[in-house]
Amino acid sequence: MNIDEIIEKLKDILSSEFKNKRVFDKDVANILGISKESLSHMKKRGAVPVEQIAIFCAKRKVSINWVLFNQEPRSLDEETNKYTRIKYFTNINASAGGGGFNYNDGYELINIDKVILNSIYRSNSVNSNSIMALNVLGDSMEPTLYDKEIILFDKDNTEFLKGGIFVVSTNSGLFVKRLALKVDGGLELISDNKNYNSEIVSHEEIDTIKIVGRVVGKVGVV
Repeated sequence: MNIDEIIEKLKDILSSEFKNKRVFDKDVANILGISKESLSHMKKRGAVPVEQIAIFCAKRKVSINWVLFNQEPRSLDEETNKYTRIKYFTNINASAGGGGFNYNDGYELINIDKVILNSIYRSNSVNSNSIMALNVLGDSMEPTLYDKEIILFDKDNTEFLKGGIFVVSTNSGLFVKRLALKVDGGLELISDNKNYNSEIVSHEEIDTIKIVGRVVGKVGVV
């Protein structure tokens, strides 16, 4: 970042506000909320008042990347559009206690490459708003899913008749299991780890569970 070049850009932006009158360093300092002496010292040291410039750009809806690094907004848009942001529920574990699931609490946003996300669906029409992420806890789904892996699930895909792995909310907690419909109308929750027995939800109790979404991918631990 070259402080002299940055100041010249700020002068260009301010020229329209100053009705094309000549803009001096003291004007830039005043707009940034610092003294002209401070700005002069910064120029000598090559220091950049980043926080003040960020506020300046935000008020004028100017790209700070262009001001500081000469990056054109169009190139930034192209790079940004390569990714989609999904909710990652860092404090919620599948196969753990707490049957409730709130889509609006306890999450952070993470970026995932759209190419990777589309490859999961073999399609270019993924609705990223329906994709969520949370942690696996325990070994009941090994070797398919391992402890502490992050799984991606589609909250809008709850159709289990064709098979698959699902996140399921029950009175006993939140689980990630394979689902199979029983002949009597009950639901079988199957663990891939053969050391665990299946759990059966009877037909009379089936209203007590909720299918949160189908697991579509994972981020593994090496």
